[in-house]
Amino acid sequence: MSRRLAASSAIIAALAILAIPARPARRPHYGGTLRVEIGSTVNSLDPARAAANPADATVEREIESLIYEKQNADGSLAGVAGSGPFRISEWEPGKRLTLAANDDFPGGRPFVDSIEIDMGRSAHDRLVDLGLGRTDFSEIPAEDARQASGLGVRVSATQPDELIAIAFLPGHSAADDVRLREAVADSINRAAIVDFILQKEGEAAGGLLPQWSSGTAFLFPTTPDTVHAKELRSQIAGSSEIRLGYDSGDALEESIAERIAVDAHEAGITVATDAIAPGANAGRNDARLVRARMSSAKPGEALTSILSALDRAAGIDVAPLRNLDSAEQIYAAGRGALDGFHLVPVVWVPQVYGLSDRVRDWETPAAGESWPLADVWLDPGAATKN
Repeated sequence: MSRRLAASSAIIAALAILAIPARPARRPHYGGTLRVEIGSTVNSLDPARAAANPADATVEREIESLIYEKQNADGSLAGVAGSGPFRISEWEPGKRLTLAANDDFPGGRPFVDSIEIDMGRSAHDRLVDLGLGRTDFSEIPAEDARQASGLGVRVSATQPDELIAIAFLPGHSAADDVRLREAVADSINRAAIVDFILQKEGEAAGGLLPQWSSGTAFLFPTTPDTVHAKELRSQIAGSSEIRLGYDSGDALEESIAERIAVDAHEAGITVATDAIAPGANAGRNDARLVRARMSSAKPGEALTSILSALDRAAGIDVAPLRNLDSAEQIYAAGRGALDGFHLVPVVWVPQVYGLSDRVRDWETPAAGESWPLADVWLDPGAATKN
């Protein structure tokens, strides 16, 4: 009898649950101001004017995607400023930018009324403001993602889509020996960089495309081979010192450069790190750390853009590639670009974003996509932090 009663009770409980009306989904809400903080100090939104540094150039492209009607396949912008989902309302170059929703945008009016962008905010200040609910959206350094989560920040990360690599610069005798370049490549402990510097936000890079995109990254070795590096070093007469440059304003590059120097020392190679100020000539350096983001999730297009970016950043004379359609062509092109060890991939890094609790319908952008700020809406009923 007790079993029957128990079964009856379970059936009654199940029916009671089914009888509870489903909570209606919240409808998108129009209105409100989306608060954004960035580390860059953007001084111009003229697409024809070169940005001061790669970080500023990236942010400028993100903002331009909001104020121009669309971006063409070649990266050029269509329409005039203000033809996009937003138009410029207030503009203090290098300090603050306010965008107002464009009611006449062909793609439909954005949900938010405006976007306020505060510039020049340090990574620490952005994290604090996200944790306290003072801002709604900001980029977070990948290495700070865990700290942000610990502060209660809502974190969104892309697939690893930005390559950090060593480019050995042409015309420098200190790095002219292929054995020395290969020895440096063999000495790097990429897993340690990912685990300890990036706090496991990223992946080791042996090739010019990540595994999630190409499916062939595992064919490029990423584990250190200190024994082979020492053998190569022993074959080289004289000094093996290499001066490795990095962006003076990039804390992650600095940490990676210092780690590379430690690893190279284990193989008997001296790597002297050198901070390069934005716009300064890197002529005294034998090599430098460079960054290149994927312009597309399609591996052929991504590889072409990465090699073009590395060519521009380091002057390594990599010819642009065309018509990389098959996996075999993409693999062969990526392998060929690494012959001679003029390029040494180190790590892949994701783009990490912090969001407030009131941001709704956020979708993490894929490689090559812009911030989807024209598609989000602000929940007026979301709890706010003090």
